[in-house]
Amino acid sequence: MSTTEDAAAGRSADELLDVVDAEDRVVGQARRGDVYARRLRHRCVFVLARDAEDRIFVHRRTAGKLVFPSLHDMFVGGVVGAGEGYDEAAKREAEEELGVSGLSPTPLFRFLYETPEHSWWSAVYETRVGADVHPQVEEVAWHDFLTERELTERLTTWSWVPDGLAAWHRLTRRQADRTG
Repeated sequence: MSTTEDAAAGRSADELLDVVDAEDRVVGQARRGDVYARRLRHRCVFVLARDAEDRIFVHRRTAGKLVFPSLHDMFVGGVVGAGEGYDEAAKREAEEELGVSGLSPTPLFRFLYETPEHSWWSAVYETRVGADVHPQVEEVAWHDFLTERELTERLTTWSWVPDGLAAWHRLTRRQADRTG
């Protein structure tokens, strides 16, 4: 891990988050490192970024990430800070990770992501970006814009973050239900 990644990971572990219940109501606050270590339910945002050609921004996370290091993701995003709203977090996270400004993510849906190791309320968004993105080096090790078909072809051959994969499957089911 680079010095920059060390510093970013340290700040991330100390970040204060809202702890929420099964209905997504705030019941307390804890530091990010404690939230993960104690499997406390919190909030996250997922932003699907599409370019003008409708291709999807796909990336591989850096090895220094606290959760799911070095895995691929079709969403940018992250945790919602203490006292922060989903919409505000989606805009902040997308602009930080993509290295662009002026984004207006559109909310799509929310779901509760729970596994034996993790628990968070997830708000899924979509936004449009130009092809000229400047991904945050502390967050993104590799990136490209892929067509939906290219992304689908890689679902079984690349290692994906499980929460992003869960969000992707929900999103594509919702789209199929609307068109079918």
